This record gives sequence, C-alpha cells and structure tokens, in this order.
Amino acid sequence: MPRMIDQIRASKLPSNMMQFAAKGALSVPPAEAIEILVYLARHNKVFGDLARMTLAGWDEKASLAAASDPETAREVLDYLVAPDNLRPKLLPALLGNPSVPDAHLAKFAISASPEAIAAMLESPRVRASAEVLKSLRSNPYLKSEQSSAVINLLNAGPTASPPIAGEGKALPSNGSVVDKANAPPSGELVEDAASDAAEGGDVPDEAVSAYIAQNAVEIATAGDKPFQPVGGAVELLGTELPRAEETVTTETVVSTEKAAGESSGAAAAAARAKPGATAQPAHRDNTVQKINRLDVKGRIQLALKGNKEERSILIRDGTKVVALAVLEAPKLSDGEVEKFALQKNVLEAVLRQIPLKRRFMKNYIVVRNLVSNPRTPLDLGLGLMKHLQTQDLKNISANKEVSETVRKLAMKMYKQKLDSANKK
Repeated sequence: MPRMIDQIRASKLPSNMMQFAAKGALSVPPAEAIEILVYLARHNKVFGDLARMTLAGWDEKASLAAASDPETAREVLDYLVAPDNLRPKLLPALLGNPSVPDAHLAKFAISASPEAIAAMLESPRVRASAEVLKSLRSNPYLKSEQSSAVINLLNAGPTASPPIAGEGKALPSNGSVVDKANAPPSGELVEDAASDAAEGGDVPDEAVSAYIAQNAVEIATAGDKPFQPVGGAVELLGTELPRAEETVTTETVVSTEKAAGESSGAAAAAARAKPGATAQPAHRDNTVQKINRLDVKGRIQLALKGNKEERSILIRDGTKVVALAVLEAPKLSDGEVEKFALQKNVLEAVLRQIPLKRRFMKNYIVVRNLVSNPRTPLDLGLGLMKHLQTQDLKNISANKEVSETVRKLAMKMYKQKLDSANKK
C-alpha cells in the first residue's frame, strides 16, 4: 500500500483530506506526518500557509525525534534547519545529526542569534568544521571573545581554544581534528583579526535593535528582498572577471561568482605552494557570497557591525533601509564617507542622508565630492555649492558630467569670489 505522502505528491487526495493533512490530522506515523507537512509547506500554494503554522506548533517531542534521526527525509531536515523555521530547542539535535550537511549549518551560522551561536560553539561537530566556523566568524552577533575562540579553532584545532568569557564555562574539549585543508592560512586569520580590531570595539546589540525598531515599517515593507546592488553585481566580483553584456541575470552573476571564488582559491593555493609567487585574495568574492545569503535584517546587522569591506558593498544595497544603516555604523570613517559621496552607484537616499549628519558636513572633501557627483540631486548640489572654495568652483564649472545648471552656477560663483578677492 502506497504511503500517504506519495498520494499527496501525486495529487490523488481530495481537498478535504489535503486540509486534514495540512492540520496534521491524518492517521499516519509521526515521521510521515512531519514529512507531509514539510512537503505542503514548501510546494502547495493552497495549503502551504496552514502547514507552516502547524509545523510551528508541532509537538516538541516528535520534532526532536525527527531532528535527531539520520533516517529523517532530507527535505524535512532542510526545512527544520532553515533560519526562518529553526526552533531553538531543535538546534542541538540538528547539529548532531550527520544527515544535516555542513553547508546547511554554515548557511544558518551566518545570521544565527546570540543564543544559537553559544549552542553551536559547544557542538563538537561545529568546532571541528572549518566550513561552519568560517561562516560563524562572519556573524554580526559574534562577540569578540567568541570570535577569538573561532580563530583559535581554525588555527590550531579545538583543543587550543580558550574558554569563552561570559558563557559561564569553558568550551568542551574533544579529540576531533579541524579540517586544516579547508582552513585559511593562519597569516590570513591574524591579518583579518588585526583589521577588525583596528576598526574599534564591538557595536552593542542595543544599537542594532534600536535601528531595527526605528525602521520597523520599512523593514516589513522590504520583506525578503534579496541583496541587489545599485549599478549591477558584476563589478563586485573583481576586475579579473570578464565583463559581460549590461543585462546580466542573477543566475549568471551567482554562477560567475561561484566560479570566481573557486578559481581564486585554486590560484591562492598554487601561489602558496610556489616560492616567490603572489597569491590573489578571494576575500571579496566570499564577502559578496555571504551578503547574498543574508535577509534584510541580517544585512542591517552587518552594515552596523561589519568591517570596511562589508560596508563598501552594503552601501550599494538597493534596499534603502540597508544602505542607510551603513551611515549609522559607529565604525564608519570619514575616508569611507568621502568615497560614498562621490559614488554614482548608490541610492539617491544615501546622498541625501550624508549632509544630514553634522559630522560628515564638517569634512570639506565630503561636501566637494557631493557637489561633483552627477548623481547628487540638483537641489542638494546647488545648496552645498556655497561652501566650496574658488578653485573647486572653477573645476566643477568645467566638469561635463554634472548638469549644466550646476556648471553655470559654479562659474557664476567662481567669478563672484574672484572679483571679491581682487577688490581686497
């Protein structure tokens, strides 16, 4: 006799039975019941919402049994470990289930909550997986002591990891060995850690929560909008990649990005093996891939708590609430803002927001760059022009990229300042 799940996949059940199935009311074994619910949640437009609600309140004991059983259907495990669906109490069971791929845990690790991070760092499997540790290290919720522990695990293996302060106990030690073939060289880790430290201390979670609360309506409106950089994604992949036609599909960009990451990794390995050779860094590709996997809230957290490279990419986010979060980052430097003010591939809202910060407007280069940027709104550029020095007014009057109105006013103001200086 065929299983009920097979009949559902073949669309052989009447509507009333499908509704029973979405409520979890069919008389089938618990393992099959959860498999049916996951199938409906992922593939059925009519009963999918009802199935997702049923899964969210599904019996904890049955859910734990499914999460820990290596024989559980792969689609069920994929659903349970997805960031949007994961129930905190199921995480230890999923971490210990060998049928859950490391790649899925790595994806979850990027935006895991502080509580989930603590649980992951206590898992022998996570502590032995370079792939998951690398993703965990990119999590914006990661505390400085946890980041140090992750670096130690990647560098020297799990037995060398110090206790994580604030967790109440040391991380458990075990005999498993980190995958050193996939772990980055210790020099790269030390360099990255030094770069992060140079940018300042940790950004408090309260700052992130406050920004999210202030922009709750806009975040809700954005929904699950993916990362779409203003001006296209091709240039984010590095100058070594061939420039395709201007119309590039998302699938093409992602596949190119993946290929670029693999080729860059191979080139770096070959360079390390050959004395005197210079390795080509693949960090930008990795950063873009990481950002592509984050939802809107995850990208906001990264914008506020991330490093300089991550901010340079997120400032181009087509989702306004994400791009503007970069300008609120406590670690944001004046040099970065100077570059943002001159960029043509940012939202107009970013250029309008910069002058609203008194700290930025005290920087003459920021003001000059905004006026010189052809993407700056006309009213904003004209209003800032009175702050420019004589030579810069002359340069802008000859700049063919800005509008004719800006050029004419710049020339008029240049002549006025020149006449005023001559009279003195």
